[in-house]
Amino acid sequence: MILTPHRYARLFLGGSALVLSAVVLSACAPANNGLQRDVATQLQARVLEVTQASSQNDPASALKALDGLESDLSAAQARGRVSEDRRRSITTVATAVRADLNEALSAQQAKAAEDARIAAGQSPSPAPEASVSQPAPPPAPAPGNASGNGTDTGKNNGDKGKGRN
Repeated sequence: MILTPHRYARLFLGGSALVLSAVVLSACAPANNGLQRDVATQLQARVLEVTQASSQNDPASALKALDGLESDLSAAQARGRVSEDRRRSITTVATAVRADLNEALSAQQAKAAEDARIAAGQSPSPAPEASVSQPAPPPAPAPGNASGNGTDTGKNNGDKGKGRN
């Protein structure tokens, strides 16, 4: 299987969402881990929304679900149902997932814009480097370089010290 940028993005996003899921799922352990069971269940439902949207290559929906997760997390922490340490660990992973989703959304929007240009019969926009027309011509030889071989090193030594008049 060849990993195109599209397939790579889907695999990467799915992996990021799974990491987030693992962080929240680990909260179900019976020991006191800074997250009450009912809150863990609520957050897991939000993580599932993020995971499903990312697996369907819908970063916009995944970002909305992630917003909901972060909102629920903040509310639960304000009610004393999530410890600061647990909130911080979930937020750290959610921030990384958000960055991945924003990158995927930007790439998706750029591709859609390019596809629209192509569909409208316009040629794809050139890369910024390709817009440079011609390289600058080399500088003209300095006056007084009688040999014209282009070996002037830029040191204006002239004929000093060579026994010439």
